[in-house]
Amino acid sequence: FNMLDRSKIGTEFESFTTQVEKSRLKFFAKAIGETNPIYFDEAAAQAAGHKSLLAPPTYPFILGMDGPDFLPAVTIFGLNIGGVLHGNQAFEYFAPIYAGDEITVSGKIANVYDAKNGSLDFVDQEYSYTNQDGTLVAKATNTLIYRNR
Repeated sequence: FNMLDRSKIGTEFESFTTQVEKSRLKFFAKAIGETNPIYFDEAAAQAAGHKSLLAPPTYPFILGMDGPDFLPAVTIFGLNIGGVLHGNQAFEYFAPIYAGDEITVSGKIANVYDAKNGSLDFVDQEYSYTNQDGTLVAKATNTLIYRNR
């Protein structure tokens, strides 16, 4: 098996900035079955003390899809996309994300390890989400699993 290059640990992804759009927030909230109106009714969000529509939990994952490279680890390691699985995902929240915010997404390869005698490689990735005011609003970690053939 060709195990992934451990020297890539620490490699940073190209950072980018993306807009939090109301229509996408509403669509995402409905798609995940959210019923709280603060996620799709601006008047309800403001009545609840928010400046605009609030991004639902897990929304930072969607922001990551706006980058120049959909799955940077696939490019960095030269992986066959057919062998990539999404292993896990965790979020930490520090401040609200609102419609109209501009979020800068940065990330890196945090760790690489293998299992099953090298037939599976795991790539831990860490992402940070910072708003237009320089406030860290969220962090995410996720693991890609790669089946070596």
